Amino acid sequence: MNEILILGAGYTGMAATMGLAGRTRRRDDVHITLVNPQTRFTERLRLHQTASGQALDDLEIPDRLAGTGVDFIQGWVTGVNAEAQTVRIDDRVTLRYDTLVYALGSVTDTSGVAGVDEFAYTLTDAQDAALLAAQLDAMSTGTVVVAGGGLTGVESAAEIAERRRNLDVVLVSRQTPGAMMGEKARARLHRGLERLGVQIRAGVDVVKVMADGVALADGEVVPAQTVLWTTGVRVSPLAAAAGLTVDDRGRIVTDESLRSVSHPNVYAVGDAAAIRQGYGVIHGTCQSGIPTAIHAAASITRQLKGKQPKTFRFGYVHQPVSLGRNDAVIQFTRADDSPGRLYLAGRLAAAYKETVTSSPWQTYRLINAFPALGSATWRRGGRLTR
Repeated sequence: MNEILILGAGYTGMAATMGLAGRTRRRDDVHITLVNPQTRFTERLRLHQTASGQALDDLEIPDRLAGTGVDFIQGWVTGVNAEAQTVRIDDRVTLRYDTLVYALGSVTDTSGVAGVDEFAYTLTDAQDAALLAAQLDAMSTGTVVVAGGGLTGVESAAEIAERRRNLDVVLVSRQTPGAMMGEKARARLHRGLERLGVQIRAGVDVVKVMADGVALADGEVVPAQTVLWTTGVRVSPLAAAAGLTVDDRGRIVTDESLRSVSHPNVYAVGDAAAIRQGYGVIHGTCQSGIPTAIHAAASITRQLKGKQPKTFRFGYVHQPVSLGRNDAVIQFTRADDSPGRLYLAGRLAAAYKETVTSSPWQTYRLINAFPALGSATWRRGGRLTR
C-alpha cells in the first residue's frame, strides 16, 4: 500500500488532497491521510471579515472529504522523522508515509518586536480573528492601530473602519501601503482608505507594542486601545528539525518538480516551500500556493505510474485588495508580480475580489471531479486566487 500523508488542510493542503483523491480514486493500492488541527476550514482570505465582526460560513473539512476515501485525522503535527518516514501527531500517534506532502503553511511573525505577543492581536487563524472581533465589540470609542501595510493590513484596516465607525483606525507601515502596485492603482487605494477614514502613517518603524499603544523608532508613541499585527509571517521549525534542507526562513528548498532537494519523497507546497522560478523565489499567496498543490498531486500520481514528475512553472496575474465590502483595487501584473498597466477599482473590482476569495472552496470540488483540469491549467501559471 502506498501511504500518502498530507500535513495541513489550508488552501494548499486541501487542493493537494482533493487533487490526489480524484486522480487515485480507482486505485486500491493508494491510501491518503490528511492531518489538520481543526475540523473547520480556515478561510484566511476572509479573516479580516471575521475580525470586523462578520459571520462566515462553517466549512467543515470532513464534510468536503466525504466519499473521497481520504482519512482525516484531527491533531497537531509535533514531529517529522524524514529518515524513518514517520510523523508524530500530538506526541501520541505515529503515522508512516511513503510520500509526504508538507503543507503546514505559515503563521503571523510576532518575533523581533517587544510586546507583540503580549499586547497585539493577529490573524493567523479564525480563533485569533474572533478574539479581535470580541475586543472591538467591547470598544465604544477609541483607536485601533493596524501595523503592516501589506495586503492583510490594508484589508483589515479598511474592513474595521467600514464596520466600526465609532472607532479611529490608524494604519502604520514601514512602506507605503500598496507599494507593490503601480502609481495609479496605489493612488486609488489610498483614496479608498481615506474615504473610510483610515489614517495612514507610512515610513515608520514600530519598535514596541504596549498595552496603550505602539512606540515608533523616532520616539513617538501612537496611542491605541487595540493593536493588530500584520507585518509578516514565519513557517514552522519542524522541517528544519527533521533535517530537510531549508532556506534562511525555514522553508523547504525544492527542486523544479516541488520535491525536497534532500528528501525527494517529500513534496513541499505553499508558504512552507522555497520554490524558485526564473524571476526568483515565489512568495506565499493562494494565487501561487494552490497551483503548487495541484502540481504536486499530478506529480505524485505520475510517480505512482512509474513516470517522472514534470517541471513546475508559475506566473502571477493580479494583486486584488478589498477596501470593505463595496470597494476594491485590482492591480493586474506581469508574471513576476510586477505591476502592469491595467488596474480595476470600485464596485466591479469588489465583485472581482469576492469571486477570487470564494473560488478555492469551489475549485476543490472541480479538482476532485475533473482531476486533469488542474495540470492542464496551472502548469502554465496561476489563474486563481490572491
